[in-house]
Amino acid sequence: MTSTKTAAIIVAAGTGVRSGSAVPKQYARLGGKAVLAHSYAALRAHPAIDRVIVVIGAGQEASLHEALGEVEYVIGGATRRLSVLAGLEALTTSNRHPGLVPGSTVPRDQRPESADTSGPRDEPGETIGVERVLIHDAARPFLSAAVIDRLLAALDTQDGAVPALPVADTLARGEAELGETVARDALHRIQTPQAFHFATALAAHRGWTGAEPTDDAQMLRAVGGRVALVEGDPMLEKITHPTDFAAAESRLAATMRSRTATGFDVHRLEAGEELWLGGVLIPHDKGLSGHSDADVALHAITDALLGTIAAGDIGTHFPPSDPQWRGADSAQFLQHAASLIEARGGIIDFIDLTLICEAPKIGPHRIAMRDRIAELLRLDADQVSIKATTTERLGFTGRGEGIAAQAAATVRVPGER
Repeated sequence: MTSTKTAAIIVAAGTGVRSGSAVPKQYARLGGKAVLAHSYAALRAHPAIDRVIVVIGAGQEASLHEALGEVEYVIGGATRRLSVLAGLEALTTSNRHPGLVPGSTVPRDQRPESADTSGPRDEPGETIGVERVLIHDAARPFLSAAVIDRLLAALDTQDGAVPALPVADTLARGEAELGETVARDALHRIQTPQAFHFATALAAHRGWTGAEPTDDAQMLRAVGGRVALVEGDPMLEKITHPTDFAAAESRLAATMRSRTATGFDVHRLEAGEELWLGGVLIPHDKGLSGHSDADVALHAITDALLGTIAAGDIGTHFPPSDPQWRGADSAQFLQHAASLIEARGGIIDFIDLTLICEAPKIGPHRIAMRDRIAELLRLDADQVSIKATTTERLGFTGRGEGIAAQAAATVRVPGER
């Protein structure tokens, strides 16, 4: 039985027709990555949250994979309420594997060895120990840890909690002409995520018979639950219309600081080894020798990425003395570094790689390497530059004894605000 104290559901099943985007707004690019990716990273990085499920629309699986990679998800319903219910129900079932539900994008052959996928699934409705749940709209990308902290603290005494901002504008009734004003003293704008005791939220959604609600807190209030107001955040504004994207980009830019770091790596060329460069297997009479697959290109980029957040180097995270990394695919090193940046709320803007060798010729493989690196880091191809040079037959690279790689990475990370 899995113990998941606090889970989060991101509702990302909409079509976003009002946003003016060619794709649903949750998959549109904001600050170099999908709108959905911002709040997903914030929830995954919070130490109190054990599990995150994304609720998507039917047919959006490829978009989700492009935005987030392999994550836990479930298909939503025709309304927001039904999509939230699908997420809540997913948290009540076990697939004989913590962290997976029907519809997970994690391939069977990539699941941990402890997962028993050959036997029958546990019966639907089995509880797996979820005590608290946060329900968040993907269209609110800039979620801070402070808001999450306030919501979870409020659950110590209340059935639910929502972030709220007081209304500052004058409010008035009227259509063609101005009518009477409305007192704003006790009016608030309600945001997400909204936090609840899981059993209470699940019961409210399962038993709902009223009109379609605008949020989950109103459903809880309708069945007698008490919902606390906690301080919201102006950064949590919802993206709805085309102009909202420009405003969101401006808000993001005001909080981010740019950093650049470099990485350098060298490996010997030896007969009988495979030659992996930039995540691509290249035909050659020699390959690079090292504890892992010795992909000198990915190693250099990994060190550059780690440098941008002052997180040490590749040897710090993957010691060559540790036998578990013998022959390992260096792609996992690169993606680990990227995940650390994402956990900090960072955005990778650009990668520049220079390979230094006499042979093989890099030109025929440049595009494949660029595309593979972009895929691993979930970047556009024009965010990755690959160059090659020689040392005019000088030094160990000039003598064909090895290959060197130098990389630079530019990222943005949140600053003080």
